Amino acid sequence: MFSPQNKSPSVEDSLALIGRGADELLKREELEARLAASLQAGGRPLRVKAGFDPTAPDLHIGHTVLLNKMRQFQDLGHQVIFLIGDFTGMIGDPTGKNATRKPLTREDVLANARTYEEQVFKVLDRERTEVRFNSEWFGKMSAADMIRLAGQHTVARMLERDDFAKRYAAQQSIAIHEFLYPLVQGYDSVALEADVELGGTDQKFNLLMGRGLQEHHGQKPQIVLTMPLLEGLDGVNKMSKSLGNYIGISEPAIDIVTKTMKIGDELTWRWIDLLSFDISVAEAAKLKAEVESGALNPREVKLRLARELATRFHDAAAAEQAIAGWHAVVTGQGDTSSLPLQDVVVPAEGIRIAALLTAAGITPSNSEANRKLKERAVKVEGAVVEDAQLSFAPGFEGVLQVGKRNFARVRLVAG
Repeated sequence: MFSPQNKSPSVEDSLALIGRGADELLKREELEARLAASLQAGGRPLRVKAGFDPTAPDLHIGHTVLLNKMRQFQDLGHQVIFLIGDFTGMIGDPTGKNATRKPLTREDVLANARTYEEQVFKVLDRERTEVRFNSEWFGKMSAADMIRLAGQHTVARMLERDDFAKRYAAQQSIAIHEFLYPLVQGYDSVALEADVELGGTDQKFNLLMGRGLQEHHGQKPQIVLTMPLLEGLDGVNKMSKSLGNYIGISEPAIDIVTKTMKIGDELTWRWIDLLSFDISVAEAAKLKAEVESGALNPREVKLRLARELATRFHDAAAAEQAIAGWHAVVTGQGDTSSLPLQDVVVPAEGIRIAALLTAAGITPSNSEANRKLKERAVKVEGAVVEDAQLSFAPGFEGVLQVGKRNFARVRLVAG
């Protein structure tokens, strides 16, 4: 990555870094011109905006796809604006929804916003980040102002948005306030005089709305940069807390490592492209060629990515401890005491192995646990267990494992 201490990158180098992993850049020629102007003596850094509605208290690494791109803009010397949508969060983003989203209370939004501020600086440079709340300008808007804003687009234009069109065709309800959401998000760009706005591929309609509103207000229209939606641990669905296929950036380092090690080999390259700062595009291509030729075990590539992520969201020492814990369980080399201890509440009379595996979150159900027992895929303290009647009493402490990738060090506590 470039840093402020390094020589200023050329326009070509800047475009290469900005374009890494991006889905679409609209319009490239406009960005090229603004980068060239910014590089001139006394040129103004670009104002780069990304908005986040504080709909949940914790961020996961899927959210950091945008944060990573913002950090790259920072390292190129530009001004990043982390916009917390405390006003839009109370509307409820309808993007990708087939039903009206429940708005949050003001109290929920503010509580979540505070945790967002704490978490984003694990990626962004605090000194070079402008944190804003869109209630700054919408809180001052009168009803007449909002009506004027709503008058700048038609219902027909709103129905061009894919999710609105599908709901309308299926005769599913669309609340009037949902039509306001793209307009409100677009007006954020006017208020912030954004040069560039980042968003997921599902946000393209809203980002283009910002271009139109800026032109209406006599501003240069922002460049739109869309980033792919990161697939979760299952390799299929978008990373989501509701689907349980996520890695939270506030999770313990050992969880970040073990979850990263569970992803499929092919998904590893996608994650490197969107999440890694340490592995360049050229090096990723070299590593992939070595894996495909059999010269390199894909596990080594995942370990490198896992170490990078654990270090970013914790520190190097925590990352190394987590890697050591993973090695101790998976390869049998090392001390499993470096794994964090998870308390599991069990009945005073004890608990059978299948129920314990489920209670510890290692298997999704007792039936799956029993299936794994029959496959000889279950280990307790490194020893294979087949007896489904095996019971454990409160006070037991040890490592439970299913297959090579699912494990936990647990302590049983009487409930």
